[in-house]
Amino acid sequence: MDFYDLLQNHAAVFLLLLTRISGIFLIAPFYGSQNIPIYFRAGVAFAISLIIFPVVDQNTVIDAPPTVVGYGFSVLRELFIGWLIGFVGYVTMQAVNIAGKVMDMQAGFAVVNEMDPTSGQQAPLIGSLLNYLMLMMFLVTNGHHVVLASVIRSFDAIPLLGMHYNPSLAEIMVDFTAGIFVTGVKIAMPITFAILLTNVSLGILARTMPQLNIFVVGIPMQIMVGIFVLAMLIPFYILFLDVLFNEIYGNIVIALRAIQ
Repeated sequence: MDFYDLLQNHAAVFLLLLTRISGIFLIAPFYGSQNIPIYFRAGVAFAISLIIFPVVDQNTVIDAPPTVVGYGFSVLRELFIGWLIGFVGYVTMQAVNIAGKVMDMQAGFAVVNEMDPTSGQQAPLIGSLLNYLMLMMFLVTNGHHVVLASVIRSFDAIPLLGMHYNPSLAEIMVDFTAGIFVTGVKIAMPITFAILLTNVSLGILARTMPQLNIFVVGIPMQIMVGIFVLAMLIPFYILFLDVLFNEIYGNIVIALRAIQ
């Protein structure tokens, strides 16, 4: 039996299965974190594939392409399915990062950034706090289990080599990406509105008391108001995360239906 004949059987199912599982370890929340070594992520993906391989192999009959080029395209399609599930979760959670940037700009922390080890980029101060809280809640509420269950259940909705491209998928991904800006502005709205009222009050004060140095008073006041409103916002932010996570799970279903 040569290599191509082997690919037509169980090895083809396992390799395609491993490829789809590996897709979520590229970009999905928690699974695609840069803090996790790539060898560890590859090992976890291999272990998960071994666990679910008997079930998928028993219920799957595929006709693998007879050439390496055709099989390579099949691998890319399966990798895209796993990547798509992770991308939906990643792009939705970026709304928190956008909200943090807006809050930092309004509260006077725009020049204070820190290096985020998960992305390798500079992150806003308030945005990092909100992002860490979001990741903790994501793990506490077993959101990482839901993402893993989504990619496993995708084998029932989209069998191996069963992906079909739908032109509406591009529009759906654009809608998901555009939605993070709206969600980010909604999260940052309380601090934005509070700082706006503070600036209006300072403007009125500057007109009534010209001898007052508004720049000396304004910047510390913006920081104090921003921290105070953020402290009041945290409990409601935790409740909002439940809505955000449910949106992620719903968007994953929508994205998978587009290629079903």
